[in-house]
Amino acid sequence: MYTGNPDVPDDVFADVLRQIDDFVRTRVMPREVEIMTTDAIPDDLRAQTAAMGLFGYAIPQEWGGLGLDLVQDVEVAMTLGYTSLALRSMFGTNNGIAGQVLVGFGTPEQRARWLPGIASGEIVASFALTEPGAGSNPAGLRTAARSDGDGWIIDGGKQFITNATEAGLFVVFARVRPASDDGAGIAVFLVPADAPGVRVGAKDVKMGQEGSRTAEVAFTGVRVGPEALVGGDGEVGYRAAMTSLARGRIHIAGLAVGCAQRALDESVAYAATATQGGTPIGDFQLVQAMIADQQTGVLAGRALVRDAARLYVTGQDRRIAPSAAKLFCTEMAGKAADLAVQVHGGSGYMREVPVERLYRDVRLLRLYEGTSEIQRLIIGGGLVRAEQKKAR
Repeated sequence: MYTGNPDVPDDVFADVLRQIDDFVRTRVMPREVEIMTTDAIPDDLRAQTAAMGLFGYAIPQEWGGLGLDLVQDVEVAMTLGYTSLALRSMFGTNNGIAGQVLVGFGTPEQRARWLPGIASGEIVASFALTEPGAGSNPAGLRTAARSDGDGWIIDGGKQFITNATEAGLFVVFARVRPASDDGAGIAVFLVPADAPGVRVGAKDVKMGQEGSRTAEVAFTGVRVGPEALVGGDGEVGYRAAMTSLARGRIHIAGLAVGCAQRALDESVAYAATATQGGTPIGDFQLVQAMIADQQTGVLAGRALVRDAARLYVTGQDRRIAPSAAKLFCTEMAGKAADLAVQVHGGSGYMREVPVERLYRDVRLLRLYEGTSEIQRLIIGGGLVRAEQKKAR
């Protein structure tokens, strides 16, 4: 049973969440068009997020973070999902898939070396897992690390790496031996962005989420010392990847709920004021039906993501529930955004109208941290294997 976060009591967290919500609604939302058209987060907004502790809200307090647990994290995610997703992306890898590798698997020395800078925003950490032929299935990794004296030499390429162009640290997954019955043979390394042999490509041009920076990263003969091997263990990589991705899936589900809530609110506001033949379109039953579907999805998604977060924190389910939450919530957000455009009619197809941006932004949620198809395989396969195990 979840009994709360002793490091951040409910009353303290309520105040933190109010501050984040106020920041989103009064400082970020008025600048969504600016973020979209310039394809960048303004420097003053970045400075404000750092001052609020958002680069390290999920990093434990002993390393300078706010110390929020995943139950609290999803409340933050639902709040951040209400505005441009590029804002959350700016500090998402620090708190999530990159930072949590260090929190969960780093040595005391590695945590002390990197986590304070990650929590403050002085260091941007990028999670370098995805590569051509190895996206949703890390077992297909081709980036390799070979032992060289007391260190390692890394060669390979990654793609779609969030915050690569701003990164100070790459959390790099590489194969150290062929997979076998003894393990996946994948290790994870801490590679400073300025290490010789690291090359970051041009910023990707994407369908949506303008202001979020992704790029290819090449590692050519990159030499790192023994202190770069996370946990000091050459077999920890696959487990670190799966653990971080499972946690991240619940966070993405929370973001999706926030996006769907925004789509719903924009739909209701438009339906209540826009007219057709002198009648508010919200009086039309078919428009009401679309809004009802949005509301139902938001309520179901919010309940599911909160339950999944509690199950994760208590250790009851760190595999099936995260995938179920991500699958349902991201698919639901896509439908909510599509309905929002439909409610707006032709206006919803116009650039600079919030629902047009939402429609493009949410599409990516069904792809990263494992596609919807991968989530279905995890859920269905996991349930069947559990039943088969009981029958033995």
